[in-house]
Amino acid sequence: MSTKVAPVSRAVGVALILVGIGAIVASLSIGLDQFGRWGARYFPLGGSIALFLLGIAEFWGAKPSQPMDRHHLPAIGVLLVLSVVYVWSISVIGYLVSTALAAPLALYLFGVRNPIGLIVAAVLCPAVYHGIFFVALGVFPPLGQWFDLLDVIGGY
Repeated sequence: MSTKVAPVSRAVGVALILVGIGAIVASLSIGLDQFGRWGARYFPLGGSIALFLLGIAEFWGAKPSQPMDRHHLPAIGVLLVLSVVYVWSISVIGYLVSTALAAPLALYLFGVRNPIGLIVAAVLCPAVYHGIFFVALGVFPPLGQWFDLLDVIGGY
């Protein structure tokens, strides 16, 4: 029996390291806020560093590979499509409405089936994220080109 590390495990580690480095560089290019603070850089930079560190951990801690379970691939594909549509929809219908639609769909993909929980997520996720990013961190929200709920309810 061979205990040779599968090249796929090392390749995933290298890919995460490279994506992490690219994301770190991109995060550092985010402009400072109007007061000269990092504001909007904190979360992307933290996530980028985490990707980089996870890549190192994967590369050095790679184990012999097991047969791949592929039954989650359709859900991964749907989550990828959802993320692309979510980012696009933010630019056309604004952050609040896009998040209210995407949050319950993402939770449904992860197994949440309680209708009340999904409805609560549709209301709570945009409100909490809005409070964290746009109120507490002072990041200006992306406004929708076609419609934006912030235009209706006022504020930013």
